[in-house]
Amino acid sequence: MLSHDGHNCLDVDECLENNGGCQHTCVNVMGSYECCCKEGFFLSDNQHTCIHRSEEGLSCMNKDHGCSHICKEAPRGSVACECRPGFELAKNQRDCILTCNHGNGGCQHSCEDTADGPECSCHPQYKMHTDGRSCLEREDTALEVTESNATSVVDGDKRVKRRLLMETCAVNNGGCDRTCKDTSTGVRCSCPVGFTLQLDGKTCKDIDECQTRNGGCDHFCKNTVGSFDCSCKKGFKLLTDEKSCQDVDECSLDRTCDHSCINHPGTFACACNRGYTLYGFTHCGDTDECSINNGGCQQVCVNTVGNYECQCHPGYKLHWNKKDCVEVKGLPPTSVSPHVSLHCGKSGGGDRCFLKCHSGIDLSSGLQGAYSVTCGSSSPLRSKQQKSNDSAFGDVATIRTSVTFKLNEGKCSLKKAELFPEGLRPALPEKHSSVKESFRYVNLTCSSGKQVPRAPGRPSTPKEMFITVEFELETNQKEVTASCDLSCIVKRTEKRLRKAIRTLRKATHREQFHLQLSGMNLDVAKKPPRTSERQAESCGVGQGHVENQCVSCRAGTYYDGAQERCILCPNGTFQNEEGQIICEPCPRPGNSGAMKTPEAWNVSECGGLCQPGEYSADGFAPCQLCALGTFQPEAGRTSCFPCGGGLATKHQGATSFQDCETRVQCSPGHFYNTTTHRCIRCPAGTYQPEFGKNSCVSCPGNTMTDFDGSTNITQCKNRRCGGELGDFTGYIESPNYPGNYPANTECTWTINPPPKRRILIVVPEIFLPIEDDCGDYLVMRKTSSSNSVTTYETCQTYERPIAFTSRSKKLWIQFKSNEGNSARGFQVPYVTYDEDYQELIEDIVRDGRLYASENHQEILKDKKLIKALFDVLAHPQNYFKYTAQESREMFPRSFIRLLRSKVSRFLRPYK
Repeated sequence: MLSHDGHNCLDVDECLENNGGCQHTCVNVMGSYECCCKEGFFLSDNQHTCIHRSEEGLSCMNKDHGCSHICKEAPRGSVACECRPGFELAKNQRDCILTCNHGNGGCQHSCEDTADGPECSCHPQYKMHTDGRSCLEREDTALEVTESNATSVVDGDKRVKRRLLMETCAVNNGGCDRTCKDTSTGVRCSCPVGFTLQLDGKTCKDIDECQTRNGGCDHFCKNTVGSFDCSCKKGFKLLTDEKSCQDVDECSLDRTCDHSCINHPGTFACACNRGYTLYGFTHCGDTDECSINNGGCQQVCVNTVGNYECQCHPGYKLHWNKKDCVEVKGLPPTSVSPHVSLHCGKSGGGDRCFLKCHSGIDLSSGLQGAYSVTCGSSSPLRSKQQKSNDSAFGDVATIRTSVTFKLNEGKCSLKKAELFPEGLRPALPEKHSSVKESFRYVNLTCSSGKQVPRAPGRPSTPKEMFITVEFELETNQKEVTASCDLSCIVKRTEKRLRKAIRTLRKATHREQFHLQLSGMNLDVAKKPPRTSERQAESCGVGQGHVENQCVSCRAGTYYDGAQERCILCPNGTFQNEEGQIICEPCPRPGNSGAMKTPEAWNVSECGGLCQPGEYSADGFAPCQLCALGTFQPEAGRTSCFPCGGGLATKHQGATSFQDCETRVQCSPGHFYNTTTHRCIRCPAGTYQPEFGKNSCVSCPGNTMTDFDGSTNITQCKNRRCGGELGDFTGYIESPNYPGNYPANTECTWTINPPPKRRILIVVPEIFLPIEDDCGDYLVMRKTSSSNSVTTYETCQTYERPIAFTSRSKKLWIQFKSNEGNSARGFQVPYVTYDEDYQELIEDIVRDGRLYASENHQEILKDKKLIKALFDVLAHPQNYFKYTAQESREMFPRSFIRLLRSKVSRFLRPYK
């Protein structure tokens, strides 16, 4: 760096910042720095990280391999030595000789390569230090005159003329720091951009651009010698003008969130579909609603993926509130009126079908427009997982069947259907129906498959689409005749059902399969329009466009496909969930079912219902307060839950177990046992964030806590990890990333590239607890043997990125954590590339300029840019996917210049 006098050059101590990026010890040397390792370790090829040295095994793993810098495995068990950039291999093929290309050969001023190594020299007005490298400034000397004591004016004039004659740009650059120009009045000095000329007319001083308007930087400005650098806050990226900062849209990246992603300036948030719980910041796992107060069910609670349902014992039926069970009087226990009907008939030369839901409607949306609609209620026997499709119980036979229709192109689209020019009709007239069936339960699911590939250069066709319909109907003794018993009735019904499915298949392929919910006819799916007719990408079920983003309709509203916006639930209806396309009618509408508010988001908003802390025989007024020793947290219930253990409540009308007068107050991470009247720690796999609860919440999905007594959802962690990785690109990711990884875990991955391909790895950042005994570590080596060639090994946190190539053609990777540790971990991308590019790739990743600036470091942390780079490395022909303009917009100019010089030098022999 230039000293304050504007003349001399001073050594920069790189070790002062982030330990120079060295894993162990950083040693500053003149004009450069070196990383060193502790005893028992040796420096890896990337010159920064340290690898544990084995006493036995392959030659390079032996501490006596003899190589001064880099040891490479050679055929037949021998070794080949290489030197770091800026060094040359000595004649003994082991030692490395310093050259002027590395740290200016250690010289402070000028360096010249000789047979014996670098030879240093100093600029005029400086003399060589005794160390043979440093330069010291000479004392100012006046021009020598023949007679030193002469003081006459003539002698003075001679000295002035002589000085003017000597002061030319040809001698010592005219004394100028930078640019010198000869003029009639003497030399004229000038300075380059970023410097200003001082009062002496010779010296150039660096301008601190950051002092004026922050250098024009949006966020941060850092002054450098002769220039300055702009950088951005976390969550923003620097644009190609190298001054402006733009928010990184994390939601546009792959693998950001499992379900929904909401972008915010500088950050993002993930959200899960109904029935799922967020864990690890970005992941969604099924919520076990039954673990919390039995799901509110009076009798049986059955958890399903993304949902749950209450069921009743024989002799009872489910109340309208879908939680309580009421005794069935005067009817067979399992005789249930149909909830769903299917009508098909001829229309326009083909079949048209309507699936009409009468009650028990449940709608959930998924990714990429996928959705699931459930109508009616399934038989309680359904949860017993019988092997056969049919089951008989007493005088009733239950018939179940499932069918999947595959469409080669199309999109799930649950929107209002335009059926006829004259307007919508609710369904086909019954006298023209070729199919007329009634069911007690139907589940319809629409989902997208893979993109159908096309020839290169042509756009891919829309995705395949699958529509799955699951039917359940019942036959009973009333249908039995003298000539046809119950078994005969079942066979006739199955035959009729097969005919209905054939008709439904034809209608589906003709886009004539419609769903009728609450009197509204809806398309089940749509084939894509022609290119000229294509419009903006539509949103998923129950979502509308708001400022070019898809937003779910909130509770208390529904999505109107015709108006393409969210509408308030009309009077007499309610909706307690987001992203729905209908509102549920209040119980007993027109009587006590009048609404309290026009925007009802819960059934409790319906008038006449018993409120939390109340109950009645039917859930409607007049209501009674829950007696002492009982509580009820929901509206419209027919009973209250007992506290248990003989506990009383503080008052009548209690709404929570926390109103029960327990003998001790349980803290978070515990639950109150009403039998022993003690606080019990939540078992592993559960948590409890509140005081005074009588149960613990199950962790979502397949997650598990490290210990018992957990108090927060963040302590639920996914332990899944390891496996065989892809041939070209992929990620090595700690379990539960970006949440904290679990304690006492072990993961193993393997990368086996195709023939003639090598592995490049980028570690953007890694977060591990700092410990002396390396309790948690990540290691990459050739095989599982500790003696095999090791590429990378660390047990510490590094926020500075690093890139390196594998020392072996295949990699065995292991991550281990001990029983007491947890941290954020890592997400490490890798790519395999053609080994013909080995020299070029190593030249790039070993160049310190790749990591020198913060902007270059941010490139190695930018998932979108790394994906683009890896895409081209894995498949060079994909380079032509990116225009020159796109490349300029993605990468800073300094980075492009660095790569261009490397590539040009690599390709020069072939020009």
